Amino acid sequence: MILVTGGTGFLGAELLKQLTDKGLAVRALKREKSNIPPLVQDNTLIEWFDADINEPATLEEAFEGIAQVYHCAAFVSLSSKHKKQLFHVNIDGTSNLVNLCIENNCRLLHVSSVAALGLAKKGKQIAEKDFWEYDAKAHAYGLSKYEGEMEVWRGINEGLNAVIVNPSVIIGKNAGFEGSGAIFKLVKNGFPFYTNGASGFVAVEDVAKSMILLMDAEVSGERYIISAGNIHYKDLFTAIANGFGVKAPAKEAKPWMLGIAWRALRFAALFSRQEPSITKDTATSSITLSYYKNNKVIEQTGITFKPVRECITEITQYLK
Repeated sequence: MILVTGGTGFLGAELLKQLTDKGLAVRALKREKSNIPPLVQDNTLIEWFDADINEPATLEEAFEGIAQVYHCAAFVSLSSKHKKQLFHVNIDGTSNLVNLCIENNCRLLHVSSVAALGLAKKGKQIAEKDFWEYDAKAHAYGLSKYEGEMEVWRGINEGLNAVIVNPSVIIGKNAGFEGSGAIFKLVKNGFPFYTNGASGFVAVEDVAKSMILLMDAEVSGERYIISAGNIHYKDLFTAIANGFGVKAPAKEAKPWMLGIAWRALRFAALFSRQEPSITKDTATSSITLSYYKNNKVIEQTGITFKPVRECITEITQYLK
């Protein structure tokens, strides 16, 4: 049987859909008060199991009869104030899953992130062989995903049968305006600025498909970047604006402007008690040029990725 952590999340729900579309029975972990996404709500092939990856005692029963584990659960935030929770879930929680996979002789597919990879050298693309040069001052989310991945490598050294995927920014219509969908909401509402940065993007359906292909492949102790293509934020924002039929951002937000913005919003948050829309980490990420290679996963699985611009068109048409 298959176990999926983070089954109520954006990626986890898509993975559950694809697994059950193949007629596979799946046990999916969720927290007691979590809502099951509409995408998989009435799916009779899914056995929902209430457990917390940070409480090993609740996990042990979930591993009964399990041969494969997809670890999608994670805490995502680019706010430094969530550092403790990021480390608790993304590092300690992953460590618990690794230990139970070793004890129960399960094959593990761990969802890491491109945030756990090395920074790009000028004019170069980031590949799987690039490891992040440890920096304690790096943003907390990236640090938590790096350390979480190190737990999986630790397990591999102890005999764990595992493979790691490092998705770039995952997009899809079912995100709505949350998570990566916040970018679409920002542009749709007439945001006038763009930043001089770039990153990789990939459809959630292709991430889930890649994961299933890699789980079934005879490969272990490897990591794979899952990314459809790289796009500059100016081009991304323009494509989204065109999809919504609104004016594209035409003003470049300079680094010094972003510096003032995140500081001002942090100060305002002290009084409003709301999360600032721009943090120091998001400001830094928005002006970083990060290009990712995807040839390794293509060679391993033969997958054909949906082009990023095609994804944007589909998402904007749906969100209209």
